[in-house]
Amino acid sequence: MIDDILAKFDGAFAENTIRAYRSDFIQYQTWCSHNKLAPIPVSADTIAIYVDYLSNINKSATIRRRINSLGTILTLSKNHDPTKEPEVVLALKRMHRKIGRAQEQAAPLTKMLLNQLLTNCDNSIRGIRNQVLLRLGYETMRRRSELSAFRFEDISNAPNCKPIIKLNFSKTDQYGAGKVLPISEELTILLHLWREILGSDGYILRSINRHGHIGNNLHPASISTILKALQKDLKMDSDEQSLSGHSFRVGAALDLLEQGEPLEKIMLRGGWQTDSTAMKYLRNWCM
Repeated sequence: MIDDILAKFDGAFAENTIRAYRSDFIQYQTWCSHNKLAPIPVSADTIAIYVDYLSNINKSATIRRRINSLGTILTLSKNHDPTKEPEVVLALKRMHRKIGRAQEQAAPLTKMLLNQLLTNCDNSIRGIRNQVLLRLGYETMRRRSELSAFRFEDISNAPNCKPIIKLNFSKTDQYGAGKVLPISEELTILLHLWREILGSDGYILRSINRHGHIGNNLHPASISTILKALQKDLKMDSDEQSLSGHSFRVGAALDLLEQGEPLEKIMLRGGWQTDSTAMKYLRNWCM
């Protein structure tokens, strides 16, 4: 069922968005099957019961995302969407009162931590790839999917001859208007070295298997895994929060704030469209 629906979405949404829609719907469909309910058409009462069920096993942000996914799928497949009806609204309010709205914030990867991680990287193929990931993530402040999409062909020079990299698509630019991001000379030199090692253009970030063989472009989910492994190699305090893909954005934004940069510039660098979204990243670390 979901494959037939999402086939119509192809090209209209990013691959990661469609993947999330599929995952959210399949989990909902499995729940319906266990409870002998038809997933489509669906009533507001059924969605409300589903929210109550999810509140026992998921965080509030995950629940909100799943219900929003269902609403989008139902609406765009020309089915009745009950997710905005009173029964569901009340179920979400019950959920928030039960488990709260707080969302776990990513641990910041600041300049100080960046330098520690870089120093701990060796000059093996994996070590150089990790150095590229660390510098590219921190300097561009991009999301995991955006980092994975960077290609060597996106690197060029601005009119003032300073190095830049083009971001072709982003979460807030689904139609590919694109924007250019400044990068440092150090990162440019490192990218040139990495390009020579790879011996080809194409995706910058690549997977590397346990034998050291370079594979295809790095999956976005692997970025968090690599960061956690690098953090573990530093033998940091076990109470430290784990790094994740969002850590680049939080850490670089905090450093810019510490340097006295205005919020508007931080929003521009990080690609945040509203100050409330930017402050959500910074609030827990500015006390």
